Amino acid sequence: MNIVKNYNEKELTLSVEGRIDTITSQDLDKEINEELGNFDSLTLDFADLEYISSAGLRVLIATQKKLKSEGIPFVIKNVNDAINEIFRMSGFDKILKIE
Repeated sequence: MNIVKNYNEKELTLSVEGRIDTITSQDLDKEINEELGNFDSLTLDFADLEYISSAGLRVLIATQKKLKSEGIPFVIKNVNDAINEIFRMSGFDKILKIE
């Protein structure tokens, strides 16, 4: 997994490439937590994401809960059909904001 960080003022976009699995989900969680307090909104760009496991889904839910409690917008964008199907089957498409 590769993560590219991009700030536009206080809007953070993390472009995630590759796979979010049991091992790499910890890296994504760490990357997000290290930036907490530095951004007013978070976007995860999944244009180059190939796979997400249940461990990755847990990171997304934990991130959403954390940011929602602080009133910080959280969006996931550019989701391919395979990832979208995982979101749909898990019900995460109803919980997360996906564009």
